[in-house]
Amino acid sequence: MVELLRTNDPVLISFLTAFFKSYDIEIYVLDYYASMMEGSVSAIPRRIMIDSELEDQARALMREAGISHLVSTR
Repeated sequence: MVELLRTNDPVLISFLTAFFKSYDIEIYVLDYYASMMEGSVSAIPRRIMIDSELEDQARALMREAGISHLVSTR
């Protein structure tokens, strides 16, 4: 698995989930519950992860959609 980005923005997480689901790509949101437990301080960002084999495809789809600026660079 590789990390695409870290964020506490629930709208961005929801958007990326729907975006990748439309291409039959599953993302994984790690640290979801830890982030919720710490409250509204946003000290623990949620990590958006993807299978390593799908990383190149996911990044290409994001470039084509014009949203590649949202994710970490490698």
